[in-house]
Amino acid sequence: MDSIYIVIVLVLLALAAMDLVVGVANDAVNFLNSSIGSKVAPMWVILTVASVGVIIGAMFSTGMMEIARSGVFYPEKFTFASIMMLFLAVMITDVILLDVFNTFGLPTSTTVSLVFELLGAAVAVALFTIWQNNETVDLAEYINTAKALKIISGIFVSVLISFVVGSVVMYISRLIFSFNYKKSFQYLGAIWGGIALTAIAYFAILKGLKGTTLISKEALVYLDQHTGLILLYTFAGMTALMALLQHLFKVKILTIIILAGTSALALSFAGNDLVNFIGVFMAGKSSFDIASAFAAQGGDINQLYMGSLNDVVVVDWRYLFGAGVIMVLALWFSKKAKSVTKTEVNLSRQGEGVEQFSSTKASRSLVRNALNISKFINYITPVKVKSFIESRFKPLEKKQSGDPSFDMIRASVNLTVAAALISMGTSLKLPLSTTYVTFMVAMGSALADRAWGRESAVYRITGVLTVISGWFLTAFVAFSASAIVALILMIGGIYAIIGLIILVVALLIQFAIVHKKREAREEQKTSTDIITNETELINSCSNEMEEAISSMVRIYRSTIEGVSNEDRKLLNQLQREANAIYLKYKNRRHYEVVPTLKRIQGASIETEQFYIQIIDYFYEISKALKAMTEASFTYINDNHEGFSKEQMVDLKKLSEAVIDVSNEFVSMIQRWDYSELEQLKAKRQLISDLYAEATRNQIKRAKSQTSGTRNSILYLSLLNETKLIAMQSSNLMKSQRRLVRLLK
Repeated sequence: MDSIYIVIVLVLLALAAMDLVVGVANDAVNFLNSSIGSKVAPMWVILTVASVGVIIGAMFSTGMMEIARSGVFYPEKFTFASIMMLFLAVMITDVILLDVFNTFGLPTSTTVSLVFELLGAAVAVALFTIWQNNETVDLAEYINTAKALKIISGIFVSVLISFVVGSVVMYISRLIFSFNYKKSFQYLGAIWGGIALTAIAYFAILKGLKGTTLISKEALVYLDQHTGLILLYTFAGMTALMALLQHLFKVKILTIIILAGTSALALSFAGNDLVNFIGVFMAGKSSFDIASAFAAQGGDINQLYMGSLNDVVVVDWRYLFGAGVIMVLALWFSKKAKSVTKTEVNLSRQGEGVEQFSSTKASRSLVRNALNISKFINYITPVKVKSFIESRFKPLEKKQSGDPSFDMIRASVNLTVAAALISMGTSLKLPLSTTYVTFMVAMGSALADRAWGRESAVYRITGVLTVISGWFLTAFVAFSASAIVALILMIGGIYAIIGLIILVVALLIQFAIVHKKREAREEQKTSTDIITNETELINSCSNEMEEAISSMVRIYRSTIEGVSNEDRKLLNQLQREANAIYLKYKNRRHYEVVPTLKRIQGASIETEQFYIQIIDYFYEISKALKAMTEASFTYINDNHEGFSKEQMVDLKKLSEAVIDVSNEFVSMIQRWDYSELEQLKAKRQLISDLYAEATRNQIKRAKSQTSGTRNSILYLSLLNETKLIAMQSSNLMKSQRRLVRLLK
């Protein structure tokens, strides 16, 4: 046996371990979203419940492993050498593709990626084999096209169905319970719990454990033949149990429902999706074992065709347990798993906040059409009916920023509907993606629950469209990339293997860096202290002002120096820093000011007014600083001629005056003494005079043509932005003095 195949098996093993980590990071959102969004329990409890489901599902996932061996291609048509390259191409592509989605916090389907990677690699290897052997056979002899098309159609039809059903069930549920559901839940809670747990239990058995050794074939046949009766008995038993727990033992049964659903979805994920991560490795190892036995009998492995992969799969339990442990560790410690979960929770959360996505033409058009339809429905609906509906959909007021993203009624709807749809699809033998179903149910329930209000609808819809677009791209990119990698491996052999492994490691490192920077930006958007009273507000403003003005002065001074020295690298760094400050105050202005004012108890109108003014002035200063740094970098980066000595003399006089005033103000903040603020009037007048003088001098230079057009545009822009910074800084100083006086 050639040692290269031992290397390939080891590489497949390493890639499978990586795939488990990146796969869990993406698929964890399927079963964690409802529990985390509703904050049904502490995080360690949620992860523990999910971990139990993952371990159980992993241990009984043997029956699914044939998908990677013979799901979309006919292994008897491929030689041992070609099929090993096929499996290697699939694993390389899968690790990179899933990590790309994780890096940007976008959920996708690991099932779709695996199927299309297998399909792409199989097509590429088959075409290469046909070309190399100069054959005239049909490609359909290599590829199981009927099964591939069935998988594709079933998966994408489930997207629309899940969204519609999730919306309808959530709407009805909210009409029944309302947001203030505690009273009505006393009477209807047990029935609700019986329905939910029946759907979840049926899902866990049918979808989570079907095809495993835990349930015999005879038991599954009996289940299929007596489904209705079993569901009726289960519903009666669960309803009675929930009533007993709720009324006799005073247990919060919604907590039981949500945690049970979380565990069931986690079990299903591990039981069915484990093949997406280690199935290819297991198929590669089986191929290696078959080839080794064939070679030991004196056979030529180059002439060995892999029809044996059609045989029944037997997997060593140690591999399954090891895979389960890796998945649990990834579940607990993967930062990218938290990013993907955060995306879905943010898109479905109730209420306002920092939006992850911007508006697009498509989302604006959809919202506009929805509003028109809503107006028509509102027009034809009787007044009493409208009043009743409005009373049921009136949300409870949020008391603090740490409240759940949505309530337990919505969380239980998400889990129950997802479980029911997946169970139904499985019983009808329709291929489904658990990611697509759970995500679209969550989005549908959010829409029906009026989480997408006029304040957030365009941004949320953009997010949903972005995720769905990524799903379609998953199929195309998985197929194309896997086919390309497979061709490279078939042509390049060992050299291609080494090169691609180095590329995988380099890309994973790069994606980790990108994700870290992205998380830092997201943290900057949302990391603000929770202020609850007037004193905290004033102290927070003072502390932040000292730090912010010092940072802005540093960036401003360095920008002038960077332009003077034509330092492109420095200006590039400064524009990134200025943009980060601008985004910080833009988000605070849009998303923090009003919630902070709502949260503060007993503050005077004057305090709140000055607080709003301070945030506005900070925003205007940051916007001017952003414009300065961007214009300066663009000018120097385009290799235009630098400023003349005369220009720099005027610019530095002006900038030094602005910096001097800012530094004195910082000193006042540190001393909490603003008595000398009036004495800065003379210096502010000096800034105005220097600005006017520098502008006149530049006009003279432009007329005498000693300064070029682009040079003049940048110079005048820097002067104007400096004037804006000085003016807004003066306003900022006055508002801060008034704010501090209120505290005294």
